[in-house]
Amino acid sequence: MNLPTLKIGPYTMPNSIALAPMSGVTDRPFRQLCRQLGAGYLVSEMLTCELSLLKSAKSQFRLNHDGEPGPIVTQIAGADPDKVAAAAQFNVQNGSQIIDINMGCPAKKVYKKSCGSALLAHPELVKDILQATVQTVDCPVTLKIRLGIDDSSINCLEIAQIAQDCGVQALFIHGRTRIQKYKGFADYQHITLVKQNIDIPVIANGDIDTPQKAQFVFETTGCDGIMIGRAAQGNPWIFREVLHYLNTGDLLARPLDDEIIQTMYQHVENLHEFYGDYKGMMIARSHIGWFLKQTNQQSIARELFRINDSGEQLLFIQQNIMRKVA
Repeated sequence: MNLPTLKIGPYTMPNSIALAPMSGVTDRPFRQLCRQLGAGYLVSEMLTCELSLLKSAKSQFRLNHDGEPGPIVTQIAGADPDKVAAAAQFNVQNGSQIIDINMGCPAKKVYKKSCGSALLAHPELVKDILQATVQTVDCPVTLKIRLGIDDSSINCLEIAQIAQDCGVQALFIHGRTRIQKYKGFADYQHITLVKQNIDIPVIANGDIDTPQKAQFVFETTGCDGIMIGRAAQGNPWIFREVLHYLNTGDLLARPLDDEIIQTMYQHVENLHEFYGDYKGMMIARSHIGWFLKQTNQQSIARELFRINDSGEQLLFIQQNIMRKVA
């Protein structure tokens, strides 16, 4: 199929396959890895709009885009229009080139603060937040949403029309309601309806985990792009596989275990370098588990999780995993 061109404001992306922002997952090392393997659009982990909290170590890591090519996309979340606008301005001053506002996160700790997907129940507040942000920053503002709060209050089309009227330049839609979280299945019919009724780019998200599913979503929704999230955890190759399939109609062979383990090792090294030895070692545990699920070596993950030293973590991978698949 002919892939649509994804353009947001003045920026034309290398392709229309995006990596979804996931807190605790899509940090700079993981974004760089996914970019190398074909992702055409990448968004930072979600940042709070409370400027006082952006001085924390966690936020400082999330603000770090050193060495990444543009456009630099920062996702922010908040429920106060002035604070969201101020946070957007702060991030632009610190190098962000596109601001994405999160109104889709279903996490309890986010929802309880009336942020993320909780905002879908308050269209007037959505309008106030978007207007304030678009008027404050001189860069594209995009929006990430869900279908609605629950099946009886699906209002993604109303929110989409508000977003377009406010000057938002692209809309990312996860095909579930807030109450679903990640259960059940993504519903693409409502995404299709939104795409048919607004003019700004619409990017579909939810349950895209194979090249064939990617093609199905493009063809079903007519969307301008797709966004892949959980399916990329431990499997960044999904981006090159999707691109190859959509461009040629042929399926790429899955990576062999030696490529998976070598990539995992390099990624663990990058995490150590980015976060420092101890924090990097702790964060690497999740990624190791995800990578090993792609191989026949997952039974060894428990031993790796008991290691509390970064050097020992890398040595164990070398001696107990890499040698087995060499």
